[in-house]
Amino acid sequence: MVQGGNASLGSARVVVEVTAPKRLDVSGLLLTAAGKVRSDADFVFFNAPQGPGVTHRPGSGATPDAIAVDTAAVPGEISRIVVTASLDDQRATFAGTEPTATVRDADTGRELFTFTPPRLTRETALVVVEVYRRGAEWKVRAVGQGYADGLAGIATDFGVSVEDAPPAAATAAAPQAPAAPAAPPSAPPVPAAAPQAPAAPSSPPPMPSGSPAVGKITLDKGRVNLVKGGSVSLEKAGRPCLASVRMGLGWEPAGRGRNIDLDASVIAFDAKREKLDTAWFMKLSVFNGAIAHSGDNLTGKGGGDDESITVHLGGLPPEVCGLVFVVNSFSGQKFTDIKNAYCRLVDPSTEEELVRFDLAQSEPHTGVAMCKLVRQFSGEWVMTALGEYVDAKTARSMVKPAAAML
Repeated sequence: MVQGGNASLGSARVVVEVTAPKRLDVSGLLLTAAGKVRSDADFVFFNAPQGPGVTHRPGSGATPDAIAVDTAAVPGEISRIVVTASLDDQRATFAGTEPTATVRDADTGRELFTFTPPRLTRETALVVVEVYRRGAEWKVRAVGQGYADGLAGIATDFGVSVEDAPPAAATAAAPQAPAAPAAPPSAPPVPAAAPQAPAAPSSPPPMPSGSPAVGKITLDKGRVNLVKGGSVSLEKAGRPCLASVRMGLGWEPAGRGRNIDLDASVIAFDAKREKLDTAWFMKLSVFNGAIAHSGDNLTGKGGGDDESITVHLGGLPPEVCGLVFVVNSFSGQKFTDIKNAYCRLVDPSTEEELVRFDLAQSEPHTGVAMCKLVRQFSGEWVMTALGEYVDAKTARSMVKPAAAML
């Protein structure tokens, strides 16, 4: 499966195994249509292994940690079961250690689906997959959304009371974008009430007081300055804050008496990371004007944005799931000959700058993926700063590497 993909489960009883080179703790949360647990008893993990229709299976030897789901025994008010994975080592992240979820028929052991999330960085916990009810049918969805504040962040977002963890801001039930890093606990936190099993012999350490639990970053507090890998949801007060955005991209030649012709473009992808279309200096409007390019700047001279791309989010076709904004050196100079490159997200109606990402370092390549906008399952859009360099002089050459970054 690919991220965002879904399929009919095809079996009434399944086991979701999650494996990785690093030791994992796998958990399951039973959620209502409101996206919350009914009580802490709906949080199934190693210290509370039994829930209605959902069981935690501890790993041993070659057998990985897993969550078993008997769909016939899941209460009617539960609409989905979220399967999560968190790292046992409090100093580790998922960078370079993407886990793989394998969904098996619980009765025969037959493999039904596999899913490996793409390009993880600072995440310490993940919503890996979810098993959900669609009418009378049960389906599975590949999620792969990360949290930088460990399993505590996931648990609190879905309504679980976590001991010793500061209260997290209420968030929507949809999978969350990666947040700013915080110190993760060394093991999954213990719910305040877990009647299914006795308390663990020793409680996991509390999160340090200087590192509060972090939910998703939104625009509620005004402009957001992103660092490479950081993400922000284009929401205020839990609602989409605007219908259109303008991505401004700018740069300055580093001198030496040469003009440097950079081109800004945006590549649109579907849920399978297949290219749908590209807005660039040779094609200034795509999707009937839902994406519009300002035109080519041949030198980078002058103040303000050198090139800009306006996206009418509400006008995008439903199959558009991801947009990657890229800059290429059409004249062939390396980005080490360019300074002060940035991208910024602007509200076209007010000219208010919402998000800014300044490239802190340059590399000797001719292309850079500046940022991406990804549509979540809830319909919200999340912007992530990329700053990934490749050797590519045109937008056409950026399609494959950009797809890999979604």
